[in-house]
Amino acid sequence: MFTFEKKDKQGVLKINISKEDWEKAVENSYEKNKGKFNIQGFRKGKAPRKVIEKNYGDTVFFDDAFDEVISNEYSKFLEENTNVVPAGHPHVEMNSYTVDKGIEATLTFDLMPEFNLPKLNEIHVEKEEIKVDEKDVQREIENERIAHARYIEEDKNAENGDFATIDFEGYVDGVKFEGGEAKDYRLELGSHSFIDGFEDQIVGMKKGEEKEINVTFPENYHAENLKGKPAIFKVTLKKIEKKVLPEIDDKYVSDTTEYETLDEYKKSIKENLIKMAQERIERDYEVKVLDEIAEKSNIDVPKSMIEHEVHHMVEDFEHRLSHQGMNLETYLNYIGKTLDEFKKEREEDAEKNIKTRLVLQKIISENKITVTAEELDKTIEDYASKYQMSLEEFKKAMTPNDYGFFENNAIMTKVLDYIKANVK
Repeated sequence: MFTFEKKDKQGVLKINISKEDWEKAVENSYEKNKGKFNIQGFRKGKAPRKVIEKNYGDTVFFDDAFDEVISNEYSKFLEENTNVVPAGHPHVEMNSYTVDKGIEATLTFDLMPEFNLPKLNEIHVEKEEIKVDEKDVQREIENERIAHARYIEEDKNAENGDFATIDFEGYVDGVKFEGGEAKDYRLELGSHSFIDGFEDQIVGMKKGEEKEINVTFPENYHAENLKGKPAIFKVTLKKIEKKVLPEIDDKYVSDTTEYETLDEYKKSIKENLIKMAQERIERDYEVKVLDEIAEKSNIDVPKSMIEHEVHHMVEDFEHRLSHQGMNLETYLNYIGKTLDEFKKEREEDAEKNIKTRLVLQKIISENKITVTAEELDKTIEDYASKYQMSLEEFKKAMTPNDYGFFENNAIMTKVLDYIKANVK
């Protein structure tokens, strides 16, 4: 038996377990766990419940029985009261327990926030204009030149713009510091990728020359033990290379691309830049529209939902770090932050993610947006074409989880199209 009330955006559920139901729960716990106990004079799993309780205490099955009976009652309550939607796991508190009366417990949980969507035709968001000019095209061509540059070793004094291959060892207070040593490090002089003053002191050196370079770490340096500290780097210059960029002309274009002339190549670059700009602008526009809808919906997100979202964000970040051969503890040490500080910085984004999901779910629900089999096939086919596969070939390799992924993508596309068709 249970009673329920809403209180300060929380659900308070009181559950009463009769002595008969409690006895059944304890007996179930005994049947489930009796094989774990070794009792002298009995084969494992054959000792009577009373004997186990005598040896391990009257409450040996209590916790397991309590968890099971409360979980069952909570699930039963939610099944019968579909209008009650928890926003997180409940906090469980046992109020009383007696052999004669059974158990009374209180479950407290945040409720999913209730809100009303604004009228979409009252949402107004400016969409950025596409701006691609000759400077953008020229910048792409310059990137092409850099990507296909040749590096010619020269016997001369190092200059800005050269690539210097160096060995170095860093010392602070006469002691080597972690991360301050490298072999055959290739450094572009003038790139300002090292501490201020480091590259300037390599300029003028010759191949084979050794030199002590004096620098001072900046006050805002990421490593706490090096902030503002003077340091000496023992540097050996092993090689000097000059970067030679190719000329992008008709001959280069016809030799290295599918086009015959530089003008044709420039035209294709501009078309591609316009396409990429359109895609970026459309993504930015969708985010701005959803942000505006969420803001006008006045959604009050419970703290438990934000904490849960932050937890998943941190887990995802840890997973991505692992692919780079790093763990979260090392990363936090590197940036000089605690885990609590790191989590705190993500709360705003977590709240924004939750609001966006709630808005999308409500729009889908209120407008009964679904995906037909044909629309799902079209989504899968578009994806399969990237791998030069037919729809049938691709579907043969799909798992049930894959279908869920593509169905979600198709629904998201459809709901975003619906939103954009109805806002200003």
